[in-house]
Parts: sequence; structure tokens; C-alpha cells
Amino acid sequence: MGSADLRTYLSLLRFISAELTRGYFLEHNEAKYTERRERVYTCMRIPKELEKLMFFGIFLCLDAFLYIFTLLPLRVFLAMFRFITLPCYGLRDRRLLQPAQVCDMLKGVILVICYFMMHYVDYSMMYHLIRGQSVIKLYIIYNMLEVADRLFSSFGQDILDALYWTATEPKERKRAHIGVIPHFFMAVLYVFLHAILIMVQATTLNVAFNSHNKSLLTIMMSNNFVEIKGSVFKKFEKNNLFQMSNSDIKERFTNYVLLLIVCLRNMEQFSWNPDHLWVLFPDVCMVVASEIAVDIVKHAFITKFNDITADVYSEYRASLAFDLVSSRQKNAYTDYSDSVSRRMGFIPLPLAVLLIRVVTSSIKVQGVLAYLCVVLFYCGLISLKVLNSIVLLGKSCQYVKEAKMEEKLFNPVPTATPGKSAGKPQSMFKSTHDENRSTSVTNQPVHQKDNTPSLLVTSNSDQFLTTPDGEEKDISQDSSELKHRSSKKDLLEIDRFTICGNRID
Repeated sequence: MGSADLRTYLSLLRFISAELTRGYFLEHNEAKYTERRERVYTCMRIPKELEKLMFFGIFLCLDAFLYIFTLLPLRVFLAMFRFITLPCYGLRDRRLLQPAQVCDMLKGVILVICYFMMHYVDYSMMYHLIRGQSVIKLYIIYNMLEVADRLFSSFGQDILDALYWTATEPKERKRAHIGVIPHFFMAVLYVFLHAILIMVQATTLNVAFNSHNKSLLTIMMSNNFVEIKGSVFKKFEKNNLFQMSNSDIKERFTNYVLLLIVCLRNMEQFSWNPDHLWVLFPDVCMVVASEIAVDIVKHAFITKFNDITADVYSEYRASLAFDLVSSRQKNAYTDYSDSVSRRMGFIPLPLAVLLIRVVTSSIKVQGVLAYLCVVLFYCGLISLKVLNSIVLLGKSCQYVKEAKMEEKLFNPVPTATPGKSAGKPQSMFKSTHDENRSTSVTNQPVHQKDNTPSLLVTSNSDQFLTTPDGEEKDISQDSSELKHRSSKKDLLEIDRFTICGNRID
């Protein structure tokens, strides 16, 4: 062995020794590794925080959904009683009915008309028509139905809000609408078509449950995982994530109602044999588990890629709680069920029409005892609604207090009214986008002249989600100042479907 070979051998030994004994100090880059560890902890906290938000949001949707079956009929009865007995007491004011009572009457009439219209839709024929299609065609149909459902929900609440405002708008104003009757027919047509759309969704899901090889159900479940690909690699801000969270809450609650409809239809076909319920149970659990898993994975990676902490879900929950608490105040600007509809895109009327249609066709009521059971069941629903509302209201007050948002409930906001001082306070917090744009039906906004200085920050289509930030600034600000202001966004002012800018679905 020559000297050159010996040197090469020793160099190789030194290299191997250096590789085996080489050290490094992680504390030299402490911030980087601490951040990575926090990301891991955030991903571990996401399932718990997300499911707490989902749990709260689902019960909010349940409260708005139960309202259609329990308190709305009673409120319609009280409104009719007031209308019939009005001549006995005299007309104390210019209104025959209060705005909230008019809206309740409209909801009740729409519900009844659409229920009778649904009798002309043959569920059995629809089931066999869908069952005769190929698996791929059904998969495409189901995806199209999901898109159509979002579009219907987007435009549907606007149709209903337009009807409520047209029916309750002060008559002394100049007419700027097509009339109450055209708006009413538009609302009836919307609710009827949306109910048919949801029925087709439920029928497709029922076909998937009853298919022998379960291939269609597997394909439909895999469609949820495709949602991860379309979401996690996009840039998200906190407000965009809030929109997605609201959409996920609405989607999960709607799927629960669809699963209930599928179980009712299947149990009817098997003469209410309880053994068949256990046959459906694994598939139901599979669908629910896939929804939960997809939501957890999607939100975990979105928060990871966009450096969003898990504490943001507590803010979202407090924002939803604020909606509930503010709608319970004496001078609320909107009904709570309408507030949920605008926030989450969940419109309970079409879903309620379909569920009533399925229940009445699946369960036959015959005899005095059966009617007594129906009355007891209705009393149970009212008890559940009241209990759910009390618990939600208590929890909402707790979340609002923890988020230190009480001052927004009672902070006086100056408004200009004819013949009154512009500085007179009001007891209700007005949001700048959601509450002022479509507020409601129970409190009419005041028209201001063009030369009157704006006392509340308004939200235009190109300035969304900006919060009142001191005094109103001039519109001709430079672009950098507008960009700075637009970054200060309030979660309370997000409208799920009328927001401009980045839509996340």
C-alpha cells in the first residue's frame, strides 16, 4: 500500500468518524423549532376546537329548524287571532299586524302551500328513475345537486328577505318594488323547487344505501375527500375560514336530516322492522365518520398552511353566540332563524317542507290513540325546542362574556332620524354589513339625504367586512390606506352568501 493510498484510507476513516460524531445545536435556531412544535400542537387541538364549534353550530341550526315545527304555528295562530279580533278592540295604530306577525303569516302560508304542492311529486317514481341510472351518472348528478343546493341557498334567502321587507315596508314611501303578490309567488316557487332538489338528493342517497355492492355510496363518500384537495392549498384568512366553517356546519346538519329521511323511507318499506335499522346503522356511521374526518383534516391543514391558531374557533363560536344574544333583545333587527340563514346559508323552510311530506307519507295516523300520540309528540317537540333555546342562550351569554363583546350589545350608536337629534343613542348594536343591509323586517331603516353626513360606516360591494374605525374617512383615500383599513375585519359582519371578494366553498 502506497503513501497515497494510506492517506486516502485515513481520510475516509476521518470522514466516517466525523459523520458518526458530528453534533449540532438546535438552540441556535430556537424560534424556528418552537414554531414547528406549536404547529404540531395546533394540529392536535384542531379536532377538539373544531368539533366544539360544530356542536354549537349544529344546535343553532336545530333550534332554527325546530322553530318551524313548534313556535311558528303558534305564532301564526296568535297573528290570526289578532287579525280576527281586531274590530273588537279598535285600530289603535295604522298597522293591522306587527311586522314580525306579517312575516310569520307569510312563512306559515308558504309552508302550507308548498306542502300541498309536494303531494304532486311522486317519491316512488323518482326513486326508481334514479335507481335505473348508472353509477357514474348518479355520481355526476349528486355533485350537480350539491352545487345547485348552494346556489339555491344563496339566492333563496334574498328572495325571502325581499318578500318580508316588501310586505312590511311603510306605505307612505314611494313604491320601488313590483308588489307583494309577485314576491310571494317567487318565494313559493323557490321553496317548492328547493324542496324538490333536496328530495332528489335524499333519493340519490337512498339508492346508494340500497345498492348491493355499495359502490355508489363509496364513490359519494370519496367525493368528500376531493374537497380536501380543492381547499387546503388555497390561501385563507380568518374570515374566509369562518365562512367555510359556517358552510361545513350547514352541510353537516343537512346531511343528518337527509340520513333521517333515508332511514324513514327504508323503515317504511320494511314495515318498521327494528332489525332493519341495525342493517342501516353501519352505513349511517360510515357517512357521518367520513364527514367528520374530512372536516378535521381539511381544517387542520388549512390552519397549518396559513399560520392560523386553534383559538380562532373560539372567536367563531363567540360570533355565532353574539347573533343569538342580539336577536333575543327587545328591539332586535331580525328574527333569529333568518339570522342563522344569512350567516350559514341554512334555510329551514324547504327542508321542513320535505320532512313533513316524508313523515306524513311514511307514518299513517289512524284512531284516537294515534292522534293522542301525535299531540304528545308535538308537546315533546315544543319542550325540546324550549330546552334547547334556554341552553343555547345561556351558553351564548357565556361565550359573549368570555370574548368581552358585551359592550357591542349595549353600546349606543348614533342615528339620524327626522325631527330628532342625530346624537340620540339606540340600545342595539348595528353591524355595518349584515344587519344594516338586510335587517329586517321588524325595524325599518331611516332614509337619509345625500347631504347628511354618514354616522355609521356602511359596507359597499368593494369595501366588505370593514369595521367602524374611528371617524368616517374620505372616499378618495389612496389605495394603501384603503388596503390598511380593509384588513381590519369583524367576524360579526360576515354574510355567508352576499359577501364580495374571496368566496370559499
